Amino acid sequence: MGNREEKRNLETIPVGSLGMIALEGCKFLGEKIDRYLVKWRTERESEHKDSLAFSGYQRSSYLLNAKVPRFGSGEAKGVILESVRGTDLYLLVDVANYSLTYSLCGHENHMSPDDHYQDLKRIIAAVGGKARRITVIMPFLYESRQHKRTARESLDCALALQELVNMGVDNIITFDAHDPRVQNAIPLHGFETVQPAYQFIKGLLRHVKNLQIDSSHMMVISPDEGGMSRAIYIANVLGLDMGMFYKRRDYTRIVDGRNPIVAHEFLGTSVEGKDMIIIDDMISSGESVLEVAAELKQRKAGKIFVFATFGLFTSGLEKFDAAYKDGIINKVLTTNLIYQTPALLEREWYVNCDMSKYIAYIIDTLNHDSSISDLLNPNERIQSIVARYKTGELVES
Repeated sequence: MGNREEKRNLETIPVGSLGMIALEGCKFLGEKIDRYLVKWRTERESEHKDSLAFSGYQRSSYLLNAKVPRFGSGEAKGVILESVRGTDLYLLVDVANYSLTYSLCGHENHMSPDDHYQDLKRIIAAVGGKARRITVIMPFLYESRQHKRTARESLDCALALQELVNMGVDNIITFDAHDPRVQNAIPLHGFETVQPAYQFIKGLLRHVKNLQIDSSHMMVISPDEGGMSRAIYIANVLGLDMGMFYKRRDYTRIVDGRNPIVAHEFLGTSVEGKDMIIIDDMISSGESVLEVAAELKQRKAGKIFVFATFGLFTSGLEKFDAAYKDGIINKVLTTNLIYQTPALLEREWYVNCDMSKYIAYIIDTLNHDSSISDLLNPNERIQSIVARYKTGELVES
């Protein structure tokens, strides 16, 4: 992020002594964020740092010791092993980390999003209202795909948000919410959905040489109508055209509980010879994004880059390996906001976009009760990195 952001000018009094609890599934990300905070606060020379309002400002770590031990039955409890009284507390949770296991009556059980969400509530309950303020940083928003009601069904995401604020959570920070309108469930509380647009563009420019970033050589594609706003934002900041696909379904038949997709129809100008950025909020199995990439290739598109905030890869990586080998995709960029398998990190086609510094900026700024609006709209930062790429100043990391 360059030196301009390296030193945020935070002279206001902190809301409270900063504390972070990274739940087990988010430990690795939490430690990276902590290292940035320690570094910045050690370097930040504030004339007030000896005053009472700044007590505990510079510490060797802001991570507090907490755990969620389990009973043999699979039940659990949240335990916080140091004082949280008066702290400005940030809880980090990755509900998509399926790599963690616990013993359930002698069986090895992998943690589901429900388990992680329940553990978050246990830690909030252990705080017991003693923190000055609680902010939950939940990058992958729990149940976010269940954001609207069709016929008689549960509204899980809205229920979860209301449950958290009823337990005393003041702010919820998430990344690239499937539908940001779920915040209507908690209209009197803080809810931010953050876009990793800058980190995607930086990741692409650092790993791919000789791209021509203009509307004659590049296009942004939304794989469906739901993700249009993401694609429009990237297209606008990079000065590119945009295209989208929609799914044509056969409404006369039902297969596996849904109307089967007949075709992916494309709306937009010619893609021939242009490089493509396909942007979506998540890759689940990856089927639809690979179908879209294949459709673009049939229309004679150039290189294809996929941006997705969350790479779940629920059906494994083999389909992506095959698509890469066949030249259908060139790079896939996802973030470290959720668990990544060691196998994914080793893939030649994969670019990991690290979000730890960005989250550290958000926490540092919020702890000082300062505005994060410049962090939420990275337009200026994107323009500067594109300019550096075009003049050849940007080196591979």
